[in-house]
Amino acid sequence: MTDAARREVDLVFDADCPHVPAAREQLAAAFEQLGLEPTWRELVNGADAFPDYARGYGSPTVLVDRRDVVGQAPPGASCCRVYRDASGALTGVPTVAQIVEALRAVGEAS
Repeated sequence: MTDAARREVDLVFDADCPHVPAAREQLAAAFEQLGLEPTWRELVNGADAFPDYARGYGSPTVLVDRRDVVGQAPPGASCCRVYRDASGALTGVPTVAQIVEALRAVGEAS
């Protein structure tokens, strides 16, 4: 088992966010690229038992060991998220490469 396989991964989102299906696809692709079983928790903003560490992030946000995959701090209020891809274009979800890098970086830090 690789270090990345032991990471805690969360998908934080608003129930009505149109980017959630694409975020799930990116997560699955990142796990596949690393040769890992795709496993993450889905945390819906405002749900019962929503963890404090995930509060204030926009939708969708991918956290690896409670850290945003692109290193942003939570803005403090629920909102839509935008990300920059490798070409600098804005997108509604993190790229597979950003997720893979976060999974690897956390594994290297432990």
